[in-house]
Amino acid sequence: MEKPRAVLVIATLDTKGTEARYLLDCFEESGTPVLVLDAGILGESPFPATITREQVACAGGMSLTEVRSLGHEGEALSVMIAGATRYAQELHGEGRISGITCLGGSMGTTLGTGVMRTLPIGFPKVMISTMASRNTRPFVGTKDILMLHAVCDLAGLNRITRKILRNGATAMAGMVRGQATSSLPTKPLVVLSTLGTTETCSQTIRRSLETEGKEVVVFHTVGSGGEAMEELIHEEEVEAVVDLSLHEVLDGLFGGDYDAGPNRGSSALRKGIPTIIVPGNTDFLVTGPLALAEQRFPGRVYHVHNAAITCIRSEPREVEAVAKRIAEMCNEAKGPVKILVPTGGFSAFDRVGGPFHDPTATRLFGASLKKYLKKTVPVAALPYHINDPEFAKAILDSLEQVSGKAC
Repeated sequence: MEKPRAVLVIATLDTKGTEARYLLDCFEESGTPVLVLDAGILGESPFPATITREQVACAGGMSLTEVRSLGHEGEALSVMIAGATRYAQELHGEGRISGITCLGGSMGTTLGTGVMRTLPIGFPKVMISTMASRNTRPFVGTKDILMLHAVCDLAGLNRITRKILRNGATAMAGMVRGQATSSLPTKPLVVLSTLGTTETCSQTIRRSLETEGKEVVVFHTVGSGGEAMEELIHEEEVEAVVDLSLHEVLDGLFGGDYDAGPNRGSSALRKGIPTIIVPGNTDFLVTGPLALAEQRFPGRVYHVHNAAITCIRSEPREVEAVAKRIAEMCNEAKGPVKILVPTGGFSAFDRVGGPFHDPTATRLFGASLKKYLKKTVPVAALPYHINDPEFAKAILDSLEQVSGKAC
């Protein structure tokens, strides 16, 4: 009988030894085997680790003595993250681990999630953290990391920490058991981007593609969503892409909050994946509360989406810049691509009676796109709003044309 794979538990045993020991006891009660990696630096471990701190430091490129002599906790932590990452990736590559769990405060969370972000989506990751009630994007990034808020400091065992640590171990044990019954997908994969303001179109496309036997992965373009989308396209076998929501490109150019990085929109084109490009939601940038929007983007047209999110109407220079960027990406495409421009409006806000409706901006986008786009790249301006059913049908028809397959 095949030996069950273990959960890798990462902890700084000099500062979190008692808590880690209790976590291991919880895993033992559930019958879940573990391997322990000690990333502590200064103190002593209260019990032996499977992978010692000396081994971790060496894997990170320094001796433990050298790490201790750095005199800077951030630099020392970077070495230990590098070493822990190397061990985690080797264990995963050898099929010896089935999940990864870490516990800690700000430094421990930086350590644990730094390792977790290097492991693939679907591989169970649980971070028990005092930082989980804050902005977690720097820790989670684009990966499926389950962050469990510790509520109180992970300093000793008490009625709170015992409950939280046990829940973390139980959650991981359940995910590990669930992996054994999961099956690999076999349907062709289509990637689709959207935001709430293009959701009507997105739903029509998704339902149609699923009816035709496709597996559709939809990404919410809030910055991290676009980053994750580009990573998945780079790593997975993708049949086609419908990039319906490209405002992250605009935010990246002009400082909006939903910036997905400089590679947004380029992965599918570089890989030669059949792609439909739509300038959805490029009629606005996104930032925080209205007071912040007025400070960062003064004198603009605003739409308060909710108390935390304000949308700002894109100006002519921004419209031209995003059209130029889209054209540049498509000019470098290594596979079939087609651009569809809904001249009736780019989002739910950009329709007759909507807060951002501006036909001149739509015309400017089309003219700018034509100015910078190679004549070999097909583009169609269609007399529909982006959420009209006729526009969704045009996307599906065009997708069939560029991919050479029925959709």
